[in-house]
Amino acid sequence: MKDVSKIADSIKPSGIRKFFDIVSEMPDAISLGVGEPDFETPWHVVDEGIYSLERGKTFYTSNSGLKELRQEICKWYGRKYNVKYEPESESIITVGGSEGIDLALRALLNPRDEVIIPEPCYVSYVPCAALAGGVPVTIDLKNENQFKLTAEELEAAITEKTKVLILSFPNNPTGAVMSREDLLPIAELCRKHDIYVISDEIYSELTYSEQGHFSIGALPDMKERTIIVNGFSKAYAMTGWRLGYALAPEKIAKLMTKIHQFCIMCAPTTSQYAAIEAVKNGDKDIAVMRKSYDERRRFLYKRLNDMGMPAFEPMGAFYIFPSIQRFGMTSDEFATELLKQQKLAVVPGNAFGDSGEGFIRISYAYSIDRLREAMDRIEQFISTGDFK
Repeated sequence: MKDVSKIADSIKPSGIRKFFDIVSEMPDAISLGVGEPDFETPWHVVDEGIYSLERGKTFYTSNSGLKELRQEICKWYGRKYNVKYEPESESIITVGGSEGIDLALRALLNPRDEVIIPEPCYVSYVPCAALAGGVPVTIDLKNENQFKLTAEELEAAITEKTKVLILSFPNNPTGAVMSREDLLPIAELCRKHDIYVISDEIYSELTYSEQGHFSIGALPDMKERTIIVNGFSKAYAMTGWRLGYALAPEKIAKLMTKIHQFCIMCAPTTSQYAAIEAVKNGDKDIAVMRKSYDERRRFLYKRLNDMGMPAFEPMGAFYIFPSIQRFGMTSDEFATELLKQQKLAVVPGNAFGDSGEGFIRISYAYSIDRLREAMDRIEQFISTGDFK
């Protein structure tokens, strides 16, 4: 038989799911591995989805999504982040934020175009860039810089083939954020070298500084080269509803919609009606969940540093990225032994790129009681182990 796709065949399975699958078969195990809110979707959002079903709203929407939802998203982004896109021509509703990433890359890339991807990062970026015909070019971010991208690192990676930069802040897995001041020199280089930016802002509402999230698309002359990807999974606890969106310049939005039209048709109709309610009336829900995450964040930051697993203070998302380098084990070895000895699952840092080696990702999208028990298990593990 003829060979299958070499690109698809070369892609490694997700390092996140590996430990999740193991722990699902292990009684009494605790998993801090999956980035999924432990909150239920707010009832007024669920109720609107149910109401749409009761009214018989079970048909396809337009390819771009419900007009009212796109209008509300664009108003929300303008109000929250001072980024203004036209709902009719510069927005598209997607099946989760992940589809938005995929569509943007396929709309932008020609074969062999280079995509700069700062790592550690979400596991889908490199495979999606390769599947779109691009060449992923990774930058190893540094712990001493709190895993922020610097202008020097970016400039060193740029070539004449560079087409796209993927920015992922607040960051999964590190919890790093980039302020307006951090983004200014990045934007300058993108303008200078004519580089598009895909800004994955799925954790934008889970930012814990007083300044909050800042979108690179709000900087001068950046809207025309920025594709913002966001969604409802993290901020509104709507992971299973599978709904995201992208905001992009008109030409790019049209191309993304064309690809979406042939591959997906439209995002789930029920989810779209629920999302209208979320974006219109969900700010208070976000505030309640963010406050709880913030309490858990501060608890883990202190507890991990006190037990000798240093981590910088994460200011976004719901992850912390402590160092395990002093134990003389690889990230995989540490995570495997922790699961075996203490029935506690975390994700090895190298699942998010080579620069994540020597770290583990811990999600705090879990109850404070579960996090306390998990920290006790880690402390027991490192206090009894024979480490180098």
